[in-house]
Amino acid sequence: MKNIFVSVLALLLAAPFVMGQPRDKATFKEYKPGYYQNFILKDISQVKKKQHPKKMVKMFLMDQLGLNLPNDPALYKTQWHFSPVSQGNTGTCWCFSTTSMYESEVYRLTSQKIKISEMFTVYWEYVEKARRYVRERGNSLFSEGSEGNAVARIFKMYGAVPEEAYTGLIGGRKFYDHSDMYKEMNTYLKSVKETNAWNEEEVLATIRNIMNHYMGTPPELVTWKGKNYTPKQFLKEVLKINPEDYVEILSYEQEPFWEQVEYKVPDNWWHSKEYYNMPLDDFMKALHNAIRKGYTVSIGGDVSEAGFSRETNVALIPDFDIPSAYINDDARQFRFSNHTTTDDHGMHLVGYLQKDGNYWYLIKDSSSGSRNVGEGDKKFGYYFFSEDYVKLKMMGFTVHKDAVKDLLKKFK
Repeated sequence: MKNIFVSVLALLLAAPFVMGQPRDKATFKEYKPGYYQNFILKDISQVKKKQHPKKMVKMFLMDQLGLNLPNDPALYKTQWHFSPVSQGNTGTCWCFSTTSMYESEVYRLTSQKIKISEMFTVYWEYVEKARRYVRERGNSLFSEGSEGNAVARIFKMYGAVPEEAYTGLIGGRKFYDHSDMYKEMNTYLKSVKETNAWNEEEVLATIRNIMNHYMGTPPELVTWKGKNYTPKQFLKEVLKINPEDYVEILSYEQEPFWEQVEYKVPDNWWHSKEYYNMPLDDFMKALHNAIRKGYTVSIGGDVSEAGFSRETNVALIPDFDIPSAYINDDARQFRFSNHTTTDDHGMHLVGYLQKDGNYWYLIKDSSSGSRNVGEGDKKFGYYFFSEDYVKLKMMGFTVHKDAVKDLLKKFK
């Protein structure tokens, strides 16, 4: 009798998904060249005098045609932020997204609108990657990627400067292109390992010389409103940012909840154990509370999904992947463990909308994919994430500690 009752109950619970309910559809779509090919690569080819072939790729995607989608930034309640800027042909989304969050924080704290140099942080991040590569005798990742808390770490070590003092763009470029620079640095470090030439001072000097050639030399002093500042002074006295005030919120089951843990992904190359790990329900509450209180967050996770459309810029979880009611800690961890959720991309969450009882999030983005909606080179630069998408696919976020102070009290 008990087994019959359980079977009937299971059927009743599943009924909305199998009996008369509209189901999400999928289709194969051929992606045509977009912003990356038509603008960023065009700029690169003009400088390098080299043509880049345009490839057509067919992908299996959710069909969002006919859905009532909130993909207009004007619909969202937003906090102040600079308009989206492109990271070009670089793997520096971690820096663009988190720097954008700090710019919003500067405005929240001081009412100043100051564009901060991303490339100043990127420059010194490469120096620190090379330093650890030497000290670990080549057993440390040297790549373009990193995590959002790398920005706070570099701020503490080197400070920050306004973008006008260091753009990192030379040679008539409109867009960043670090492909040759990274290749040259990586080739050099491999030769260091092969020859056991572990002279740290010499290695770092060579890495800096390579970057100086491609990006220019970062300033030791900057002038702001008639006064000179070191980068550390500019961070403290002008931006008034204390990097210690920002925390990393994480949610995954493979590490204990309510403890600070290591986020075990390649881009956490220095193996930071600063992440506050909490259950999914608390993670989502923390996010909702932060954005309702007027904070923005730098958020990161996976953007390579069938429900993530570059035609609408909307990210959904289709029911042929998993029904909304089944998204929980286990579903989230399952995808992280089998690598269908990866640490793809960092973005800046700047606003929210409540629609039909659910949250939607306005996501400022630095990648080229978000610029395929709009006219000419004046693209949105935004994505529109459903609440389910964040619950299932966004692994963590950076935020001011005051936004989550009640939750932080629960940690050991």
